[in-house]
Amino acid sequence: MAEWVDVGLEKDCPQGQRIVVDTDAGKIGIFHLNQGFYAIEDRCSHDNGELASGECDGDEIICPRHGARFCLLNGKALTPPAYEDIEVFAVRVHNGMIQIDMDN
Repeated sequence: MAEWVDVGLEKDCPQGQRIVVDTDAGKIGIFHLNQGFYAIEDRCSHDNGELASGECDGDEIICPRHGARFCLLNGKALTPPAYEDIEVFAVRVHNGMIQIDMDN
């Protein structure tokens, strides 16, 4: 069963922007892409460094430390030096509030 948790106001994350939130599962990056909102753990699987501040290229995030790329839609590791995927979280907007499902 879904456990939806409020993490921010939709108006505070306009399209093309991102926010990072602290949760019981650690830091999570929320990205507002053309297709909607997506949420990933803010941790590169290569060296555990933060990830959400990296440059976005379409639906990919580029790790700011070593350049590994991950898909924001499904968490797949796309390029070395990362080989392990990262966790993604379901996201929805409900009454103007961004919510993530903490019960993946």
